[in-house]
Amino acid sequence: MSTRAPDRRPPDRGFAAELRDAVTLRSFALVSGVLLLQFGFILSYIGAFHSPTPHRIPVAVVAPPAVAGQAVAQVNALTGRPLKARTAPGAQQARRDILHRDVDAAIIVDPRGGTDTLLVASAAGPALAGTATDVAHRLETARGRQVTVVDIRPPGPKDGRGLSSFYLVIGWVVGGYLAAAILAVAGGARPGNARHTVIRLGALALYSVVSGLGGALIAGPLLGALPGHFFPVWGIGALVVFAAAAATAALQTLFGLVGIGLAILLFVVLGNPSAGGAYPVALLPPFWRAIGGWLPTGAATTAVRNTVYFSGNATAHALWVLAGWALAGAVVALAVSALRPRAPAPAEGIASARGG
Repeated sequence: MSTRAPDRRPPDRGFAAELRDAVTLRSFALVSGVLLLQFGFILSYIGAFHSPTPHRIPVAVVAPPAVAGQAVAQVNALTGRPLKARTAPGAQQARRDILHRDVDAAIIVDPRGGTDTLLVASAAGPALAGTATDVAHRLETARGRQVTVVDIRPPGPKDGRGLSSFYLVIGWVVGGYLAAAILAVAGGARPGNARHTVIRLGALALYSVVSGLGGALIAGPLLGALPGHFFPVWGIGALVVFAAAAATAALQTLFGLVGIGLAILLFVVLGNPSAGGAYPVALLPPFWRAIGGWLPTGAATTAVRNTVYFSGNATAHALWVLAGWALAGAVVALAVSALRPRAPAPAEGIASARGG
């Protein structure tokens, strides 16, 4: 005689109940946040890059005193105001102004001939140099003159289109916020106390030093894309990685796991298209042009590019921005974790329950 084994399958609870278990309210809210972040990514990148337009690119004009004012007025009167001109006393001063990053280009007027000279530095961004060249050609053609373009500081032979600085910084920034995010996932988005936060920030600082070193080695000695200036580039790398990591840690301390999404919003959705990498800041729409220099990606791109190609000129603002993000992130993370009420220890909880 055979006995039938009892059916041990769980009872069918119905589709609605299974759906509630599979997609909780919390998971639905998080996925909705990801969807909004995705739409923001698309809007930010297409919005920044769909129609690059020059806006008051600073240029120097070198011309005899009798015609200098007229030449500057003609440049500034161009439709759409693509250039913002000022006079320079001579060609050598105009070159220095470009290399010091006071202007992006210079027009040298030759009153004795029919050809003027345009000085550019495409290492600051080939798209910017190309735009200045196009505008100069239109201007000179309207005046019945020709223009010769001279690139006084092109990108290095292994720095394709001068974008290596930008891509190096993207790698550093991504590493910074991912390292902070991984520590949050592994040990809790909100550290239990200030001591935990100090330890976490210390680990992120060590990671930043190693990350900056690795990036400088890859971009410099290994690939030759950004040769020379190894130690300054390493220092910038360590600073930008820690700035991204500390800011992410602060956002996580304030908002929990949602802080990771906010970090991606700042550093990727807004930071990358406004950084002056693919298109220099002067070609971006007003919103991206306004925020680019105040976010770590844009500040670090400027700092690396100007260190490698322009002898460190015009890097002070960028370095102060990076230091500000690093300091503010660390201070906020420490302050919030120190002020948050501590959860009772297990033993304290048991004693309280017995006393009650």
